[in-house]
Amino acid sequence: MIQTISRRRFMGAAAVGLSAVANLQADPLGLPIGFQSYSVRDMLAKDFAGTLKDLADVGYKAVEMCSPPGYANAGFGSLTGMKAVEMRRIIEGAGLRCESCHYQFRELKENLDERMAFAKELGLKQMVLSTFGIPNTAAMADWERAAGELNEIGAKTRAAGLQLGFHNHNFEFREIDGVLIYDRLMSRLDAKLVRMQFQVSVISLGYQAAAFMTKYPGRFLSLHLQDWSAADNKQVAVGQGSVDWKKLFAAAKQGGVENYFVELDLAALKASYPYLHELKV
Repeated sequence: MIQTISRRRFMGAAAVGLSAVANLQADPLGLPIGFQSYSVRDMLAKDFAGTLKDLADVGYKAVEMCSPPGYANAGFGSLTGMKAVEMRRIIEGAGLRCESCHYQFRELKENLDERMAFAKELGLKQMVLSTFGIPNTAAMADWERAAGELNEIGAKTRAAGLQLGFHNHNFEFREIDGVLIYDRLMSRLDAKLVRMQFQVSVISLGYQAAAFMTKYPGRFLSLHLQDWSAADNKQVAVGQGSVDWKKLFAAAKQGGVENYFVELDLAALKASYPYLHELKV
């Protein structure tokens, strides 16, 4: 039996569809707004499913996890017994998606096959090294050596269908013999094997993310979002500080950014979402 639909119902359904598209397009780069799990790790340890659901209710659509075994002593110990399929079920059940996860250097060097297997079961597309863990007294040769090791790991993750990333902190934004460590890393890391996750909070040191997006086009995988208040000398919710977000997201297109995650405490996470959701780039 052929069913008919009135013009009014058809137009109403079309409007709902267009509204959904517009709702997504309102988010910067047309990408789902995500958050990093580290900043709410204590809450996740107490109530993993509930905390994820609370942030999904705020509007967040994606979460970046931290490897439970690698971060067992940093707040993720309670999740070490959870299988990847169960973690994925809980994340997706909260209305979120998880395509990226942070890892420690040691676990990538010593347990890579196991971590890649877990990553695939979790549904990841990206494995991000959080830090080399190099002391401030290290020579540039130590940074170069670490970059070479990361390239080797990146070749293996690429063969497994996973993109390796590198996350900076403030450590990489100092000079050794007149050379910025970050620039030297960019010259030594293979652009195909290791893409960058940029920590926007280095604006506190005078470095703007947008400048690096344009300096190294196509080299960036993702962003960690924090705003900065010079007056208060602290990180603040996105939109409440000195970062030019329109300029940054415009440059992020050139940088190749595929996703981004707010990394702030719970109150700032909640305050950041409406600003990002309504930001027109």
